Amino acid sequence: MTNDMKANPEFQANVAAFEQTVRSTIALAETFTAADWDLPTECPGWSVKDVVSHLVSVETLLLGEDPAPGHVLPDDLPHVRGDMGRMLEFGVDARRAVPGPEVLAELRDVLARRLAALATTDPDRETMAPTGRMVTYTTFMVFRAFDCWVHEQDVRRAAGRPGNLDAPGAECTRAILRPGLPMVVAKRAGAAPGQSVAFRITRPTPSTEYVQVGADGRGSLADGSGTAPTTTLSMDWETYVRLAAGRCAPADVAVEIEGDAELGARVLAHLAVTP
Repeated sequence: MTNDMKANPEFQANVAAFEQTVRSTIALAETFTAADWDLPTECPGWSVKDVVSHLVSVETLLLGEDPAPGHVLPDDLPHVRGDMGRMLEFGVDARRAVPGPEVLAELRDVLARRLAALATTDPDRETMAPTGRMVTYTTFMVFRAFDCWVHEQDVRRAAGRPGNLDAPGAECTRAILRPGLPMVVAKRAGAAPGQSVAFRITRPTPSTEYVQVGADGRGSLADGSGTAPTTTLSMDWETYVRLAAGRCAPADVAVEIEGDAELGARVLAHLAVTP
């Protein structure tokens, strides 16, 4: 560990969250059969192997390397939409003919090299976040832990092997998803001034997020004190993540709605906040 990492415990914690979820994914993948690698995930068009290939590709890019040298991406991939989708697909498509264990070996290698690079990274150095804004590398590693943890869960659901739901990466995911809730409630779901929505997570770690719509029609995170919420949406953590990450539709999961059911249904229909 470098002096920079010792001097910035937040950066150290975010790197540790990223490392833990990637190592958890590696340990899971080490148990896969040939059939497991080909299982479809909730990411459109991506198998379990494709998701692992994506992790390899992104971390390779972050090392400043080409994740798919000379690869030409086909034009007839219906699940690929927009420039961002095409950029992310290159490293995935280039590995579709590569056996899963070889992709896993790449992930082990790129993780080791990324951790070595992060050990000498200035936590305050600015870089572009997936949101398009400039952030410090400390904040950027929250995004990396979030992305890797969500994809670990994609793989776990596809393989039928749940786990690591309360990992440090889950807390990074909570931090990334939380700021999008006011937009969901006020703008997308059209909650009226004075209305509020509580998002109650039942397990594995109970918690509640509150969004209040002000007189100006803007939503904001609130502490939940005062009047009872207009609507309360209760669900487990995995369900919340699947909805917020656009992995499923509200009809696919169990959510309890208390209070204004119509508003609750609108919020659930627009809960996906990831790109």
